[in-house]
Amino acid sequence: MKFKKLSVKKSSELIDNVENFTDFLDTLKQLIRVPSVIGYEHSFFLYLKRELDELGIDTCYYDGLLVAKGKEPNKGLLSAHIDRHGLVCTGPNEFQFAAFQTKNRIDLKGNSVSEQTYNLISSRFLNQYVQAYEPWSGSYLGIGKIDDVYMCKEINNLMFKIDGLEHLLPGTPIAFVDKLKISEDLISAQLDNVLSTAIIIYLYQHGFKGTAFFTAQEEAGRSWRFILDWFKKNSITTSELLVLDTSPYNSRDEAQLQDIVLRNRDANARFKSPLLKTLKNFCHKNNINFSCKDAYIQEKNRILNENNKPLLSLGSTELGRIIKESKNSVQGTTLQIPTTGYHTVEETTSIKAVKSILYILKTLYT
Repeated sequence: MKFKKLSVKKSSELIDNVENFTDFLDTLKQLIRVPSVIGYEHSFFLYLKRELDELGIDTCYYDGLLVAKGKEPNKGLLSAHIDRHGLVCTGPNEFQFAAFQTKNRIDLKGNSVSEQTYNLISSRFLNQYVQAYEPWSGSYLGIGKIDDVYMCKEINNLMFKIDGLEHLLPGTPIAFVDKLKISEDLISAQLDNVLSTAIIIYLYQHGFKGTAFFTAQEEAGRSWRFILDWFKKNSITTSELLVLDTSPYNSRDEAQLQDIVLRNRDANARFKSPLLKTLKNFCHKNNINFSCKDAYIQEKNRILNENNKPLLSLGSTELGRIIKESKNSVQGTTLQIPTTGYHTVEETTSIKAVKSILYILKTLYT
């Protein structure tokens, strides 16, 4: 794929004046209100399919995967996972963290950021309102409030006590009650990864004609299977798959150091794609601050190692698993937005970061 010649003039002004940014926020608000708990994403897939169909985009819905194709399917390959963290009823008045219930553990290896942090963030869920929904239709089944969260060592999962949802049957998903909050130059919600879904819809609205993949169960380490199977079934190889996501940081000060986050690799594979160089060059020439998450983690590990503290994992990403399991027949890179408040309804990023990624993608792909 050939990209447009990179533009350098007045990039900061262009980023500040991203076309129809208010409309983008309206789309994001709507998507946030549609629940999509990991393992129970069907109703969100149908909502997303309708939105794309109304734009005249061809869509095909597979198990765990929605594929959208514009009029020129080879003009870019984008991917985003659509599952969000939530709970599931597993017995009489018994609720577990959905991503880590037994049936979702099959692909988890202990090296993802989710697995390493979900116990540490458990206190963030206290007093959070949640809503139950019918997994196929998305119909509302009731609202409750989390009274307690504790680790059950016997099953190695978080358990929740919820007031108001005692009537639910096993297998009922429960999403966090959420809405987009805008405060000066920041936006907050459970952004991972509904933000990337809204970005792709925005691109289709503004002339993107390529292909987009929306995957399920990324938070349980399964999404790579769905997208790789599609490439295999269609005998397609590529070096230019671009995966959109958020990237967590511990503080706003850390997150604000970059507008976007790139990666050279993760714990599974090295990202060997011409896209990575294109993105780095674009950022340099347009004065967009970026960092590489693997380099950031390696520097942190150097400091931790000097103090004899446990080291951090490079993280297991959807793309890394795809590259590894495809034996490099599918390659690409990631483009992420720095956030804080990981995996909660208070996940926060800057409006500047969102506008930066919209500007990058719109310039390169439309």
